[in-house]
Formats: sequence, C-alpha cells, structure tokens
Amino acid sequence: MIKLKYTVLFVLFVALVSCDTTAKLSKEAQEEYLSKGKDISQKTFKLLSGNLMQQMQQGGPSQALPFCNLQAIPLTESIALQENVQLKRLSTLYRNIKNKPNVAEERILNTYNRALINGEKLSPVLMSSPTGKPQFYAPIIIGEKCLSCHGTVGKEISLKTDSLIKTMYPKDLATGYKVGDLRGIWSIQF
Repeated sequence: MIKLKYTVLFVLFVALVSCDTTAKLSKEAQEEYLSKGKDISQKTFKLLSGNLMQQMQQGGPSQALPFCNLQAIPLTESIALQENVQLKRLSTLYRNIKNKPNVAEERILNTYNRALINGEKLSPVLMSSPTGKPQFYAPIIIGEKCLSCHGTVGKEISLKTDSLIKTMYPKDLATGYKVGDLRGIWSIQF
C-alpha cells in the first residue's frame, strides 16, 4: 500500500511539475524533446565513459581521477555546444562543486531517489525550466565500473585512490555508493 502511495505521488509530482510548460507543447513536441534528451544524455555518457575507461585501462584510478577533474566538464560542455543546449550532470553527493544542484534540481533528485527506494522504474521526464523552456531530466545509476572511484573506501576504493580523491576534491561527497544507487541526474535545457 505504501509503495502504491509513493508511485501515485511520484506520478502526480511529475504531472504537476510538467503541466506548466509541457502543456504548451504538442504531444509530438514533448515526445521529440524526450527523445532528443535521451539521445544527448546517452551521447554524453558514451563520450565520458569511453574516455574514462581508456584512462582506467592505461593507469587505473590514479590516471582516471586527474582526467575527470580536468576533462569531464569540458567534454560535457562540448556536447552542449554541439547540441545547442545547457547540459549538466548533477548530484546531491557531488564530487565537483560545479555539479551541485539548485533547490529545484535537488527536488528532482530526491523524487528519483524515493522512487528508486520504492522499487519503481526510473524514467526521463520533461518539465519546464524557470525561463519556460523545455527541461529534460534523466537518472544516472551507479554501475559496477563506477565503484573503484565511487564505492566504499577499503572495499572497492583503495586507500591510495581515496587519498588522491581527497587531494583533488577536498569536499568530496561522492563515495559509499553501491551498484544500482542513484548517482545523479542529467539536466538538459533546450
């Protein structure tokens, strides 16, 4: 009964939040923005993860962490420029302060997290940005390969890697994850 209650609340939340902007869009336009958002987020994920896996293969976390520190945001920005969108990866447990969500984005993250905890399927949503433009959000889920830098210290994260993380990201919040946890969201404003 509680699970059904949260499912209904999540659906109502998405419906209420998306009514204000997407109501102005035709059903076809909404589907087009959702499809484009999925394409852009997948393209960005492939670019980031492909480069990251290459760095991991060449030198493990000690090579991948500096790469992420210097290149993750510029690579994301390159896709945003190509696609003419504002594109961000956000998390309440961020590593880089530039990935910290605002209040509205934090609500989206919390809604996704509650849905995940309740065993619900997470899907992208289309809403309105504060400026009235279509806004796409999609969940980012932790995979097995993510744990060497985002797992538990002393288990998946070595002490050497933990030391490097703390040196590069003194205010890091992005460890302690398990496979299947919500890492964050993609935010794409058209």
